[in-house]
Amino acid sequence: MKKQMKLSLVRKAVMGVLPFYLFTFLPLTASAREDAISSPDGKLVVKVSDDGPCATYAVKYDGRQVLLPSPLGFKADFGDFTQKLRITTSRMGGADRLYQMHQTKRSWMHYVAAQLFVSFKNAAGQKITVEFSVSNNDVAFRYHIPRQKDDNPKSAVIQHESTGFVLPDGTTTFLTPQSKAMVGWERTKPSYEEEYKADMPMTARSQYGEGYTFPCLFKLPATKSQATEPGGWVLISETGVSSQYCGSHLSDYPYTIAFPMAGENNGIGTTTAGIALPGKTPWRTITVGNTLAPIVETTIAYDVVAPRYSFGTMENLEEFQESADCAACAPGDTKSDSVAQPSALTPQPSSLTPQPSSITPQPSYGRYTWSWLIWQDNSINYDDQVKFIDLASEMGYEFCLVDNWWDQNIGRERMAELSKYAQSKGVSLMLWYNSNGFENDAPQTPRDCLNTSMAREREMAWLQSIGVKGIKVDFFGGDKQETMKLYEDILFDANRYGIQCIFHGCTLPRGWERMYPNFVASEAVLASENVYFNEGAAVRQPFDLTMHPFCRNAVATMDWGGVIMNKYMSKDNKTRHTRKTTDAFEIASAFTNQTAIQCIAMQPNNLQELPQAELDFLKAIPTTWDETRYVDGYPGKYVVLARRHGDQWYVAGLNALKEPLTLTLDLDDFDVTRQFCDQVDKKGAVTGIAISPLKLKKGKAKITMQPNGGFVAY
Repeated sequence: MKKQMKLSLVRKAVMGVLPFYLFTFLPLTASAREDAISSPDGKLVVKVSDDGPCATYAVKYDGRQVLLPSPLGFKADFGDFTQKLRITTSRMGGADRLYQMHQTKRSWMHYVAAQLFVSFKNAAGQKITVEFSVSNNDVAFRYHIPRQKDDNPKSAVIQHESTGFVLPDGTTTFLTPQSKAMVGWERTKPSYEEEYKADMPMTARSQYGEGYTFPCLFKLPATKSQATEPGGWVLISETGVSSQYCGSHLSDYPYTIAFPMAGENNGIGTTTAGIALPGKTPWRTITVGNTLAPIVETTIAYDVVAPRYSFGTMENLEEFQESADCAACAPGDTKSDSVAQPSALTPQPSSLTPQPSSITPQPSYGRYTWSWLIWQDNSINYDDQVKFIDLASEMGYEFCLVDNWWDQNIGRERMAELSKYAQSKGVSLMLWYNSNGFENDAPQTPRDCLNTSMAREREMAWLQSIGVKGIKVDFFGGDKQETMKLYEDILFDANRYGIQCIFHGCTLPRGWERMYPNFVASEAVLASENVYFNEGAAVRQPFDLTMHPFCRNAVATMDWGGVIMNKYMSKDNKTRHTRKTTDAFEIASAFTNQTAIQCIAMQPNNLQELPQAELDFLKAIPTTWDETRYVDGYPGKYVVLARRHGDQWYVAGLNALKEPLTLTLDLDDFDVTRQFCDQVDKKGAVTGIAISPLKLKKGKAKITMQPNGGFVAY
């Protein structure tokens, strides 16, 4: 594998730097030094320099500059690493890692990367190292902070980072703003539920003046040689955030890493990050491509992190902790999970199967019904939940989610009976919880059940005793390290009892699917409940769901919360505002939205109202994927993805435009022969769904998606 890596360590004259928001090209000063590293295929190049007032890194892809020299560094309570850094040493390494996952966009990942470790010294003689891991379309980097003189300090506070991202002039943005703290309904924000805006100029200020939540998508301007072609794409995010650091977001332009706001978490906890030394920060990730394919298909959020424990057990915790601390391989090392040992002749991941002796207990995945989305709070009673359990059973779904107020409206004794009834129907319950605590004023119960270790121990033991398989935890307090610790504590304590976790009213998951095997998904998006709450969100739904595959869902699983089959947003399916999407759009969204436990928000009345062909298709929707491929799309306008479950490929598309969209798609790789789509009359009005043979000519198919419509080829 070393022969495949084009690693370079160079010291030559390059650009100097001004303050990072005014970079230009200047000669390298006599004492300055530059180190560089390229990806295994040689197309992605990162250069690190100590010329100028601060250390910088720059990124080129396929010969074009995608990030201009951008600042590196941070300020800690023991030293300033934002300026006057000088490179002292550097070394190269490589990563070749094969691993398996069950709840993300593909089942086998093979991560091959070149690594560069650049050590710096500040004006006071204090040291840090920046680790870069560069694969064919992804850059990940983080800071290593050693103990300094006399083996001290042994702990530190990172006060702020100067880490920045300088994109070329003319770049446009696809971003969602960071909310102010302790605002909105019952002071529950920020909860990553703001609206995206597409194709905005970089210099536009964020809606609330607090910057933008990760991930952040950028479209590069076309170069002279690309005058008739798109300019390329950049996706910036972070991964590997645990209880050992705070979550971050992107500042307003000029872009830097921004720490949490003081008001988050009801003001409890600091905005800074406490870290034991020696220690490492989370990874900052940059995905680049000439097309959107690397953005959609990236697995960098998982590639550079490691599991913290096994599902449903406390075994091998020390081994997992060690692997988590050393997620990137040492120079020349090759690592894999225990299920397979890669070599220079490793077969493709999709063809690998684990040895029976190494198989460990795995979480369960599937579909769930959810009464609250349309029937709301009044449905949280024993009799209505029986109806949704019966609906799940009829559809062959694995779960039923019982939402807020169940402790008061059903009670714990009857909940045990309800769980027993569900199990008799082949369905497992998931229960809703309020994360509070003291984070905000959200009143829904059960409260105060997950905010302390003693409360969690009682609750998880009880959940396990009655056969509940998962919990949905809502209303978290922001991104402070204090809150990151709560996420991790809930996950770890739930895992000991085999309980899987979904988070709502919450932050972006940052590598958690791999770090915490019982983690399923987070909301962290303006989700389906808003389609019920107001008609404006229903109108926006097609835009949102054609945006998320390129940003929010590209870096983490997403619990959007419902493939909605009611025509009207009401229990009687006759009143309130209508859904603005077609049935084909809704069903296709189950394939374009990725989460391993997917809500199919059917209502009992849908069993009589929907055509049998739709019901049959809804019964057969898979939720785990062995492979995901980008086919076509543009953020906020339309999307076409291909996903493979076992040997079966599905190609699904959504159209957010106000007119029909006809595409000629190359489907030769996917072995699809039939199409599920909207049926239209002679006037172009959608009258229902149609299932028909897919006409292919030399592997290509001409497919028309109706306005707010969709299709699935299979």
